[in-house]
Amino acid sequence: MEQLMRNFFLFLAKNRFFTNMAKRYGLRFGAARFVAGENIEQTVKVIKEFNRKGLLITVDYLGEFVDNEAEANEMADNAIRTIEAIGRERLDSQVSLKLTSMGMDISDELVMNNMRRIMDAAKQNNVFITIDMEDHARTEKTLEIFKNLKTEYDNIGTVIQAYLYRTEKDIEELNQFSPNLRLVKGAYKEPATVAFPDKKDVDENYKKIIKMHLLNGNYTAIATHDEQIIEYTKQLVKEYNIPNDQYEFQMLFGIRPERQLELIKEGYKMRVYIPYGTDWYGYFMRRLAERPANVAFVLKGVLGK
Repeated sequence: MEQLMRNFFLFLAKNRFFTNMAKRYGLRFGAARFVAGENIEQTVKVIKEFNRKGLLITVDYLGEFVDNEAEANEMADNAIRTIEAIGRERLDSQVSLKLTSMGMDISDELVMNNMRRIMDAAKQNNVFITIDMEDHARTEKTLEIFKNLKTEYDNIGTVIQAYLYRTEKDIEELNQFSPNLRLVKGAYKEPATVAFPDKKDVDENYKKIIKMHLLNGNYTAIATHDEQIIEYTKQLVKEYNIPNDQYEFQMLFGIRPERQLELIKEGYKMRVYIPYGTDWYGYFMRRLAERPANVAFVLKGVLGK
């Protein structure tokens, strides 16, 4: 049943009709639990509140189905406005973005021009940029672009997904760049030909790449809500005397907020992924797909109004 629900919501996440409807009707139906606001001004207020609690942030201007140059340029402009707001307000925040939003599916020239514009603004404002990972069909291209940009800019990282078979090899090949990586389990519906179908295998591979990347001496963001993975990481860094400034935990806005604060009190760095924007639908559906408890929360909120 849980897998059926996951597949259902992942299917809905790719529906353009519902995406357009969601843009029209705003952050209703419980989405505000997972999305900070529709504009950067609303989101800055949230980031300031989180910073006051000791939480680090990475912020993402949401976008799905970018298929023309004008829209890709506008997405890049929004990323730059976000970077400038972080610099202006002196927020303790990074920026995350998807390359498809910057024109990767349209042309190499477009995505690289937009990313260099973004990276120049980020360098000027001392903001770190993380390239989010998307579905497996775009993994190779995403890593190629990351490698190219990493030779030009220091303030850039990317994401590696534990559920892909290729991941261990990717970690090995990326090591030459001393990369800052966010390690995740993976949130897209992938075929068994490219990804581990069983959760236990994903978990084991996740532990393997966490250990690999940390022992390679590279900065590691462990992005998980799984308590077993959190405890595994704690034991690992203790066993190998890995310094606190080499790693951090990351969680999503709206999920396990109490645990986020507990980890800070325990002395760990904790970063919250905060999305914003009107194009929230695909992101929201993927959050519902991840945990049935999220669906129950949303239904309770909607029916209670």
